[in-house]
Amino acid sequence: MSNYLAVAMTTATLQRTLQGVVQRDIEGARVTTVRPSDIGNGTPETGVNLFLYQVITNPALNNIDATPSRSRGNPTKRQAAIDLYYMLSFYGNEVELEPQRLLGSVVRSLNDKRVISQEMIRESCRDATLVFLQESDLADQVQQISIVPLNLNLEDLSKAWSVFFQTPYLLSVGYKVLVVMLEGDESPTRGLPIRDRRTNGLSPYFSQPQIEQVMGQGGISQPILSDSILMLIGKQLKGDWATQVRLCGVEVAPTEVSGTQILLSLSQVPTAVLRAGIQSLQVIHPPQSSEREARRRGKESNAFPFVLRPRLLDVELLEAIGEEELRSGQLQLQLNLTIGVKQRVVMVLNEWRRDRPTDYIPASYLFDASSRNEESTTITIAFQDVRLGEYLVRLMVDGAESQLQVDDQPDSPTYDWYIAPKIVIR
Repeated sequence: MSNYLAVAMTTATLQRTLQGVVQRDIEGARVTTVRPSDIGNGTPETGVNLFLYQVITNPALNNIDATPSRSRGNPTKRQAAIDLYYMLSFYGNEVELEPQRLLGSVVRSLNDKRVISQEMIRESCRDATLVFLQESDLADQVQQISIVPLNLNLEDLSKAWSVFFQTPYLLSVGYKVLVVMLEGDESPTRGLPIRDRRTNGLSPYFSQPQIEQVMGQGGISQPILSDSILMLIGKQLKGDWATQVRLCGVEVAPTEVSGTQILLSLSQVPTAVLRAGIQSLQVIHPPQSSEREARRRGKESNAFPFVLRPRLLDVELLEAIGEEELRSGQLQLQLNLTIGVKQRVVMVLNEWRRDRPTDYIPASYLFDASSRNEESTTITIAFQDVRLGEYLVRLMVDGAESQLQVDDQPDSPTYDWYIAPKIVIR
């Protein structure tokens, strides 16, 4: 969250960032923040005007200060989440196409800098010309501040310039900056905690199993693979009669069960039903097998997500054609898990060289897999214009990334390097 200077600090940071770009590309160009109707009255002959013309409440974070959110540990002060809408206008010598050159410079720069980083804000705070904003704490905001282009059609532009700005049209584009959090000065009150819950003899909701965290047995930083042992942490996890875990459409009995922890080996789950990507699981307390108990429903916990990573077993170069230093072709990759028809698959290639010079920049490529008609553990992905060389290969299935092997031999010349899986493209 940030204080009342957040909006002005956002505008100043954008202005300062763009100023460094346009004055390098077009000599004499300046970035101003005046009303569009004031362009030409004291402004430079060539430049970009950055004008904040609309502020809208962010729908996703507007109610983050509601009572349920505060009870989960979020900040207690009132907050306003807003999105800022800017109109960027370009003016200059039309014969030399200065407005269009300025537009290209700004669009390129904002496409590269899609986030207003903390360092950009802190540099603006240190700017001697912005002493009136030095008390801004926008750099401490937790939420990311993103820059998104707006697709303004002809009708939108016409209304903005003729009705709102009431001035002749200039070449312009729109951008949205989201989200800026403004923190209030006053804190709301909060009642005393509940000391006891009484259910008048009825089966209480609080006896339901509840999952609070899922991780690999090695810790939260360890990736979850198809042979990992999952650790489920929560409350009321152990059932009176039996305990099962439902995931990927099947129910399996865990290895160890207690009231607050469950251990489950994924090797107990049939490989055919496992899928890489975001999966979810539930703790199930089935009813007893007697006739009376069979008529009662069991208990089910909340569904909790986890990311299951694939393992790349083999990489084969099927085809590589091209001239000089670039090649196009196909790679065939085999995974330990079945890839679904609708799952998104991305191949990542990172150039690998033992003898690379200190100033050498390794190549990196991403390629999307084409659509598929059937599920399989093998997939073929086309690549284009890849530089000759040796490459580390990764596969991302619905965002779940396969791991690279690390050289753990202290005497090896590539100790602590990524060394596999690799493929040579020649």
